[in-house]
Amino acid sequence: MPVFLLALAVSEHISWINSALAFFILHFLVYPASNGYNSYFDKDEGSIGGLKKPPKTTKELYYISLFLDVAALLLALLISVEFMMMILVYGLISKAYSHPDIRLKKFAVIGWLAAGIFQGYFTFILSYIAINNLHVADTFLWSIQFPGILSSLLLLGSYPMTQIYQHDEDRSRGDKTISLKLGIIGTFHFTSAAFLVSSVGFLYYFFHYHSSIEAYVFLLFMTPILGYFTSWYLRVRANSQNADYESTMRLNLISSLMLNAYFIFLWFY
Repeated sequence: MPVFLLALAVSEHISWINSALAFFILHFLVYPASNGYNSYFDKDEGSIGGLKKPPKTTKELYYISLFLDVAALLLALLISVEFMMMILVYGLISKAYSHPDIRLKKFAVIGWLAAGIFQGYFTFILSYIAINNLHVADTFLWSIQFPGILSSLLLLGSYPMTQIYQHDEDRSRGDKTISLKLGIIGTFHFTSAAFLVSSVGFLYYFFHYHSSIEAYVFLLFMTPILGYFTSWYLRVRANSQNADYESTMRLNLISSLMLNAYFIFLWFY
């Protein structure tokens, strides 16, 4: 949702019908379909995002995820063929992440890049063309490309944190996630460096394309995220067992709330 709201906030010629339809397609069809499909093949027994004790997956979950994908593609045609094709590509990449015949999740760097690029930059661009009723070629402007790239930088930094409590389960399945490669403390260090780079990038973007007020307010909204991240890091330094599911979900919640709130502010400002 933060990526979609960023695309909405920096849009100048908003089609409200397209925006509402694209929001529904992404958040009520595409993302649930991706989540369900990957959960079916992962067959997680430990905690996963949003579920501390996930139920056993069934064939119904697989079929429902495919049904949601088909519904998303059909509705996407109401916006444009280009938007539909991008939704198709997103769905295929998300399936490749966990499908046993490909399983990008087995490859630390490739899986990390696929998640960061397609959940960040790619999603920003497909959202932007839907919101503004444009063609992909219309987005080849630095003022549009830059926030899309920043979206991926943010995702590439935060994504390893979502894997930090799953090391044992990932190791048992042979999945070499980027967080597993970095280690627990290494994941914190990597994320903090990526957060710094992406924050500097966003500050430059807001100063250059918007206003100093929007840049300073961005720092204000990021403060709770940085505060919780730092306190959690110190707890993990004292005891690695604190790199747990509950703390990860709490960081996700704070990050999502702050980013969503800021991009809503940016939209109205």
